[in-house]
Amino acid sequence: MASKTATKDIITLRGSAAIVSEFFGYAANSILYNRGVYPEESFARVKKYGLPMLLTQDEGVKSFISNLTSQLSEWLEAGKLQRVVLVIMSKATGEVLERWNFSIETDSEVVEKGVHGQRLCSPFTWIESDPKLIANPQMVKLHSFDTKIHKVDTLVSYKNDEWDEE
Repeated sequence: MASKTATKDIITLRGSAAIVSEFFGYAANSILYNRGVYPEESFARVKKYGLPMLLTQDEGVKSFISNLTSQLSEWLEAGKLQRVVLVIMSKATGEVLERWNFSIETDSEVVEKGVHGQRLCSPFTWIESDPKLIANPQMVKLHSFDTKIHKVDTLVSYKNDEWDEE
């Protein structure tokens, strides 16, 4: 009886990568909605894991998030992803307003056992940029989650509003 329970709790590298990449998809949708990046009416309410969530209905954004999560899953399976940063910038000034930093720790033993000779490359549509840091930011550490293979810690930095200092 104990072996059935123990087997049920085991997660594979691929399963962990799928869970974490799916998390990033929902996180991106949530950030885009809650920060007003896209209009409220461009999101539809769905229920996932017993929780109400809002997902974009904009085909361009859906395609981007789908490509993002697919690429992240591949990198997670290979143990090649350490950080994902989502930045909200002012369209008018280019100023960084918020920086969502998702740090990822991966169990290297599991990756070594699961990945043999895979060759990974960056998609040609992706570019690296400077870190998009915010000078003297306010920071909030959010709850982390752990699949036992991947652990994700989230830190949000946002522009310090002068009104908050008075």
